[in-house]
Amino acid sequence: MQAVVYRGVNDLRVETVDVPRIRSGEILVRVAACGVCPTDIKKIQQGTVPAPRIFGHETSGTIVQVGATTRGFNVGDRVGLHHHVPCMDCHFCRHRAFAQCETYKRTGITAGFEPAGGGYAEYVRVMPFCLPGVVRIPRSNSFLEGALLEPVNTILKAIRQLPLLPDDIVLVAGQGPIGLLFTRLLSLQGIRVIATDLLPNRRKLARTWGAWKSLDAARPDLIEELRRLSSKRGVDAAVIAVPSDAVVAQAQAALRGGGSTLLFAHTVRGKTSPVDLGVVCVDEKSLTGSYSSDFTLQREVARLVFRRQLDVRPLVTHRFPLAETAAAIALSSRPTPDSLKILVEHTPATAERDAS
Repeated sequence: MQAVVYRGVNDLRVETVDVPRIRSGEILVRVAACGVCPTDIKKIQQGTVPAPRIFGHETSGTIVQVGATTRGFNVGDRVGLHHHVPCMDCHFCRHRAFAQCETYKRTGITAGFEPAGGGYAEYVRVMPFCLPGVVRIPRSNSFLEGALLEPVNTILKAIRQLPLLPDDIVLVAGQGPIGLLFTRLLSLQGIRVIATDLLPNRRKLARTWGAWKSLDAARPDLIEELRRLSSKRGVDAAVIAVPSDAVVAQAQAALRGGGSTLLFAHTVRGKTSPVDLGVVCVDEKSLTGSYSSDFTLQREVARLVFRRQLDVRPLVTHRFPLAETAAAIALSSRPTPDSLKILVEHTPATAERDAS
């Protein structure tokens, strides 16, 4: 089969590799679509993991082989995959800190080499511990929607960490694909979202995704305007969907006492930033983070996406064939004003189905 193999920093090569051989309790999936995620971009561009690997984890496709002892799945099932599934029994899982579970940290989907998701290949093997994360895609829905289940899950998980009440005001900083999903999911819960971005077209887009207000992130009086819109109280929470320390400081200044700032895009370790610990303690302005998905939200996420209460289809602006995965990674890492979510697709037939 054809696969895009990571051979070193910024070195992606289209190669011919063996189709994965499944074991008795596994399934083999022919990949239809795979989203480009900033997590994989970081690994490719910064070399944070050793080569060779086949990345891509926002994956959907069709089951083409079922192991002898695998139950509950059939050849021909259209499915969305999750490459991390927790054990649900360890100390971390009992505290619902699923991303810290040792089983969760293992990648259970592979196209070869050290397991790394494998979605940038024609076929992937799904290991037994990740089978509970497989979600069937209804016939009325597309592979595109199946591929976006995983990122939507991560966002819903993050929102659930915020102590919000209906009609609260939340700042969502950054209106790229992740920020827009935050804006939509929060608005569906009756939250008034103030969206900020540097790009005018993304500010306009945020309003169509449910933002109550949309502001220029560069305006010099931004903090004052956020306080004015919240009756001088301050916003109830802030979601930081861009990896900017300056934006975090802005959010903390605009936050009401007892509010929360959620970090979602600061995924690079080793960087430090000054924090006024007195504000955290005395004003009770919490600073928290959220990373990866919550397995227990799978069914709720599937309902939101497949019933199109959260219609993710308009989020995808660019699609690339497997052979042009490097170009897809490049565009996603340096987005243009008109680019949002980037997909790698595997066959023309897939694109036709997703367009319907």
